[in-house]
Amino acid sequence: MLAEDAIIIFAKAPVPGAVKTRMCPPLTPDEAATLQGSLVMDAVEGARSLRDFEIYVACAPGKEHPFFLALASRHRVQWCDQTGEDLGQRMHHALTHVLARGHRSAVLVGTDTPALARRHYTRAREALRSHDVVFGPAEDGGYYLVGLTRPVPALFDAMPWSTEHVLDQSLTRADRLGLTVERLDRERDLDTFDDVRAMMRDRAGAGSATLSTRTANVLHAVLQRHGPRHE
Repeated sequence: MLAEDAIIIFAKAPVPGAVKTRMCPPLTPDEAATLQGSLVMDAVEGARSLRDFEIYVACAPGKEHPFFLALASRHRVQWCDQTGEDLGQRMHHALTHVLARGHRSAVLVGTDTPALARRHYTRAREALRSHDVVFGPAEDGGYYLVGLTRPVPALFDAMPWSTEHVLDQSLTRADRLGLTVERLDRERDLDTFDDVRAMMRDRAGAGSATLSTRTANVLHAVLQRHGPRHE
C-alpha cells in the first residue's frame, strides 16, 4: 500500500565531466563525481528512513545506470527515469507521474542540499495541507524543494534555471495563478567550490548534524587538496 505523501529525489549518476561542473576547476572531474555520488547516497539514505513517505528516485541518465542499479540493490524505493527536454519538463513530468498514482502530496528535491532532514519534509507536508505550493528557498536564489498537491505546469515552463531569479519568478507565477504558497527555511546548495568552503566553515552551526560522515570526509579531502581561500 502506497503512503499518502511522496518524496521525489532528482539524482544524477556520478559521471566524471557530467556532474558538479561548476566546481571544476579547482576540483577534477573525478573529485566532482565522488562528491556527487556521496550526495546522492545521502539523499536516498536520508529519505529511506522516512517510513511515512513513499520514496521515488528519478534518475539521470536512467535507472539502468550501474550506479543506480547498485543503490537499488540496497534500498527498496521506487526507481524511475527522468524524462523531458529541460529541467522544468523533467520536474513537471515527475510530479505529475507521482501524483497520478494517488498520493495526496508530492515533494521534489535535488541532491545538492545535504542539510535536508526529516523536519524539512514534515514541514513541507504540513504546509501542503493548507497551501497549494511549498518552496524551500536556496541561498543562491533558486529553490532546493518544491511540493504540490496537483500538477501546475506553468511553474516549470521556460524558467531561467540555474540563475538567481528562479525562486522570485516562481513566486510571481504562483501569485498570478492564484496559488497559495508556503516557504520553508533557507538552506545552502553545494553548487560551487565557494559553497563547499562556506558549508564547512559553518558546519558547527545549525544543520551540521545532517552532514554525513561520508560527505564530510569528501569535503575535507577536497579542501585539503585545493586549499581554503582566505578572505
